[in-house]
Amino acid sequence: MSRKNILSICFFLALMLLTFYTIFHGNNMYYVWQEVKKLDPVYLFFACLTGIFFVSAEGMMIWYLLRALQCRISVFACIRYSFIGFFYSGITPSATGGQPMQLYYMKKAGLRISDSTVVLMTVALIYKLVLVLIGIGILIFWYPSLCLYLKEYLYLYFLGLFLNTALVAVLLFIMISPGCFEKIVTAGEMLLQKLHILKPSETRREKLFEMADSYHKAVVFFLQHKRHIAVVTLFTFVQRFSVFFLTWLIYKGMHLSGHSMMAVMMIQATVYIAVDMLPLPGGQGITELMYKTVYAVIFPGACLTASMCVTRSINFYFLLVVSALIAACAALPGRRAAVEKRSQDRLRKRRDCIGV
Repeated sequence: MSRKNILSICFFLALMLLTFYTIFHGNNMYYVWQEVKKLDPVYLFFACLTGIFFVSAEGMMIWYLLRALQCRISVFACIRYSFIGFFYSGITPSATGGQPMQLYYMKKAGLRISDSTVVLMTVALIYKLVLVLIGIGILIFWYPSLCLYLKEYLYLYFLGLFLNTALVAVLLFIMISPGCFEKIVTAGEMLLQKLHILKPSETRREKLFEMADSYHKAVVFFLQHKRHIAVVTLFTFVQRFSVFFLTWLIYKGMHLSGHSMMAVMMIQATVYIAVDMLPLPGGQGITELMYKTVYAVIFPGACLTASMCVTRSINFYFLLVVSALIAACAALPGRRAAVEKRSQDRLRKRRDCIGV
């Protein structure tokens, strides 16, 4: 494991301990535990399945798009890449570590970097775009309730929606006009160098140009596979709402009533939008604090802390542990050797087919 990954894990664990202390401090954990014990095991089971589906759905979309590029790969392998991405995204700030590790393992499996990059960028862009559309929909059709539930965290919702919208806009600009992006990057870099803010670096500029070229290839992929893009977009909505539905399952599992499924799910959606772009691994700390504020009306008394513990345990910590186990298995020397052997076999077959 690299030094950077070790530091990320240490930072993650420190933040997790601080989060637990902040949340549990001042709470009578006996009453919280009594509420947790009342949770219906059937609802808990389906909540765990919903969490597994949330991560697995990304792997299904990766598999679907790779098949569109004539890449022969099993859906289970793609689901494994999805869990690996979830683990490294969960332990790195702003979820920056997931996609590079997915590319690493996909390359080890013999997939072309060009195909993998286009597919992962397409999935990531649609993932963000769907979140923005949900956020705008909440703003238009659910604004009074948004103000009622979020209270002092309303500004975080607007910040999260703005940052996600800005990111999608920038990515679309890069995809549509990579040449213009390169000119802006060159001019901006020269200005920052003159101001002695940046040092000259050809490597930095090359990486930015490579990113622009990759996103432009994604545009070509969009135009050539419109039906596939439409299917993935619709499925992403299902994936996004599945993790919101998980909170509703916990609500019903605690034998509570009086609030609609839509209200419980929309509140969870606002939390996701607010914390999605914050530079904290897994949104730890701020997610729990927001939860205790926005769900105070939904979950009474000790049920509030109990529901937060169960919901966060399933939609983040439980999935992180499962993802860590899958990532560890993928990193085993024996596993790596088997993957590399299969990759070499595939390359040999390709060469045989073209008569090399």
